[in-house]
Order: sequence, then structure tokens, then C-alpha cells
Amino acid sequence: MNFIIIISDTLRRDHLGCYGNRWISTPNIDRFAATSLLFENAYSASFPTVPHRRDVLTGRFTASYTPWAPLSHDEVVLPEVLRQKDYLSMMICDCPHILENGYHYDRGFDGFEWIRGQESDRWKTWPEAPAEQCDPAKIRNAEGMRRRHRRNVAWWRHESDTFVARTMAETCRWLEDNYRRENFFLYVDTFDPHEPWDAPRWYVEMYDPGYDGEVVDYPLYARTDFLTRRELRHARALYAAEVTLVDRWVGRALEKIADLGLFENTMVMVTTDHGFLHGEHGIMGKSLIGPDGLSYIPLYEEINHIPLLVHVPGCEPDVKKAVGQPMDCMRTSLGLAGIKQPETVHGRSFADVLKGKADQHRSFAVSSPYMGGASVPATVVAGRWAGVLWSATKEAESVEDRAVDGLAKTQATGQRMKDMLFDLKGDVRQQKNVAARHPRVMGGLRRKMLAFLEEIGADEEIVARWRRE
Repeated sequence: MNFIIIISDTLRRDHLGCYGNRWISTPNIDRFAATSLLFENAYSASFPTVPHRRDVLTGRFTASYTPWAPLSHDEVVLPEVLRQKDYLSMMICDCPHILENGYHYDRGFDGFEWIRGQESDRWKTWPEAPAEQCDPAKIRNAEGMRRRHRRNVAWWRHESDTFVARTMAETCRWLEDNYRRENFFLYVDTFDPHEPWDAPRWYVEMYDPGYDGEVVDYPLYARTDFLTRRELRHARALYAAEVTLVDRWVGRALEKIADLGLFENTMVMVTTDHGFLHGEHGIMGKSLIGPDGLSYIPLYEEINHIPLLVHVPGCEPDVKKAVGQPMDCMRTSLGLAGIKQPETVHGRSFADVLKGKADQHRSFAVSSPYMGGASVPATVVAGRWAGVLWSATKEAESVEDRAVDGLAKTQATGQRMKDMLFDLKGDVRQQKNVAARHPRVMGGLRRKMLAFLEEIGADEEIVARWRRE
């Protein structure tokens, strides 16, 4: 069996038609979902971008021992293990953060193609970037955007110039050259629809025609009061346009897979790392970045509950209720390939769920930023309950973090946060914290998380931060 993993960064689950969205056009991904296995209860694990990729490629819950950081030389990675059965492996990627500055997440692949220019990528030095389309005070790292991303995209003229288009076009070319290989693993990683939101104008006009106000395409990670209601609405349209752009070009890759007959002998997975808040809970972004540094926020459903679509040859389309997480991808793939599992892997195979031999996989999901950080909200989801369990803070210690964009920031400690509990059965938007009314539920979720950390061998120093006397 061949393996193709397609990761689209910051792709909100509830913005896809196959997961119930009715206002954003995603016919290609929806069509793939209709012929595949759709997971209703997939959740992020290590958060955000770089830790997630580390989970996928190592099969480990890496938030338990490392922050946003380069891939270490001693970690066992999926393409290296697949080589035991002569798998050819290829990475095609426009997400800069796993390749730039010596991060080396291409390790173990036989080849890799880096589509240059996204976000902080130090690529072009010419031409001078165009002026911002809004007050720079509303833009995160405005000067960095001007010197990097704005300059990198100044040459664009056509939709085919966009990042996701170039990434998926390269994917199609690689597949044409290699589809007759005995065994291959193709890892495709596009940073879209992550901001900056720069989809062609015609996609934006699908969702907010006639807008002539400020275009805040790389917004502050902050409380949304820096935006007018109209600007916030347009920001949502910019993101929706990116989602549709991703759908169109991922659709090209899926069409090529079909044209080459690869669905008959290839597991194809389409997923993301996390979502994004567009004003829900009064926040724009997935953390808060201000003068005091970076502060993590609870991994609300809009961020934590992710899409996971899997096509497996011979398996009938279905909707799966089983809980799945990114670190499960490695063990599942190796199991389907008939390769012995490395002892380093934390994940669990959901192959039996794919084959219809089991309905359950995990009984709960644990999701978190780096657990050694200053003040960390770990989220535990079990059935109807989602608990946000804050660690003990590191008040006296300055903690550096490069999360969300690769730039060095100090984590803001602040005061100890209160734990939260949400009943997803009646409060899917997580508006009511019911922790005080359900102490037994909170205690049960805490015990589940502590047992999980102990099971994977997390350091006692980490585990102790979530214990309560």
C-alpha cells in the first residue's frame, strides 16, 4: 500500500461542507469525504504548527517534552522506518517553519521540494513591497510582513502563482513521474489557509462583494476590539476565500490521484493541525501576542476539533465516531504496511477502525501547547465533556517560545488561570464554564490526562504541574 498525507494548515473543520458548513464552497474536499472515512472526533495533539508535524512524523505526543523546535537527530521518523520495506518517500511543502532555520523536518525523506515564500520565509530581496492595505497597527509583525511575505508575493499575476497552487501542481508532477513505483510515501504540506490571507480577488468577492474598507489580512492575535465589525466580517471572508482556494487545488491533486488509478492501492489522508478563532470568544487568532509576550488561550473547539478524512482501498465510505489524533498516523501507516513498530511511538493504530473491525479507538483526547511552558492550558475531551486544565505557572522563570510564527517571544506568565469545563452536548460553542458544578467530571478528566502522561513516559516535572493535592 502507498501512503499520501495532505496537510492544510489552519483548516477549520466547521468551514468544510462535509462537516456541515453551508456558506463556503468546498466541493472537491466534500467529494473526497463522500468516498472516504470521515472522522467526527479527530482532535489536535501537540499545538501548534511545528509540534503538530513532529507528532505526525514521529508518532509521539511531542508537547510532553519539546517546544516549537528543530527536529532532533535521534528521533525516529516515519519515512526512515518505511524504508525497511523499500518505500520511496517524498516531501512537497510550502510551510516554511519545518524547513527554515535548520529545523530539518525533511530528514529521512528521499527527496523534498520546498515551495518558497510563505509568511516569514527569507526568500526575495526585490521588489519593494507594496504598501499595507490597512493601518499597520492592526497587522502582526507588520515590518516583517513587508520585508518578507509582501515582497515574496509581489510577482504574482495568476491563481497558479499562489502557494497552494504551486504545491499541488508539484504534487501532480511528482505523482505522474512516480505512480508506478512499488511502494511510496508522499507527504504534502500546504500552509494555506493560514494567514496572510491572499486568495485571488474573485474568491474574496464570493463572500464579501463590494467591500472597500481596510483589508486586515494578517491580523493581530488579540481581542477583536482592534477591528470594526465590518473589518472583522471581511477578515472572515478573506479566510473563507483561502479555504475555497485550498479546495480547488487540493481537488487537482485528488483528481490526479484518481486519474493515475492510485485510489486502488493508496491510503490518502486529508487533515490539518488546528483551527483559528475569527471573533469567537472575543479573540482573533489562536493565542494572544502583546507587549508582555505570548499567552496561550484555551484550545476551544474552533481550534482543537479538526477534520480527518481517510481513503483506504477496499473500505466502504463511512462516518467514524472514534477519537483520533495526529500521533496515531505513524502507527496506523506502519501497521498497514506490515512494518514492526518502533518502541518510541506513543500513538495508537486506528487501522481496525478504518477496516470496520472496531468502532472505538481512544476514549479521550489530550491536546496542548508545550507542557513545559510558563502557563499551559491542556485540553482533555472525553465524550460530551471538554476540560481545560491549566498547569501551575512558572512565575520566576522567563520562558522563550517561538510558537505560531517562528519568532522568539517571551511567554507571559500572569496569574494562575482557572480550570474550565464545557458540556459539548448542550454548549458546543463553549459559552458556559460549568467546572464548579461538576467537580467529579473535572477530577476524572484530570486523572485521564495524568494517566496518559505517565503511560507515554513524560518527565515527572511535567506531570507534577497538573497534579492537585
